[in-house]
Amino acid sequence: MDRPDEEPTEKPTNTAREAEEETAWLAQNWVGIAVVSILGLVVLVVGMMQWSGLVDVFAPVADTEGGQWAAFAALALVVLALGVWGWRSVAASQ
Repeated sequence: MDRPDEEPTEKPTNTAREAEEETAWLAQNWVGIAVVSILGLVVLVVGMMQWSGLVDVFAPVADTEGGQWAAFAALALVVLALGVWGWRSVAASQ
């Protein structure tokens, strides 16, 4: 419950335009985070399949096993950077 001497945690929208802008903001940021989450799961699955020897996804990129794992690590870092960027954009605009 809000205390009378503090501002409310969420301020109500006053116009339909403000409500539409807030909805667009939510859709843009949370869909972006969902896409990054899905990419993270895909990277996890590819890593597990690579680790088990089921597939050699990065064989065209690197000839050795160490090179394949380095390519996988680079892909994982890209997905991680996208995730951090997505969370920061949500946190900064709130």
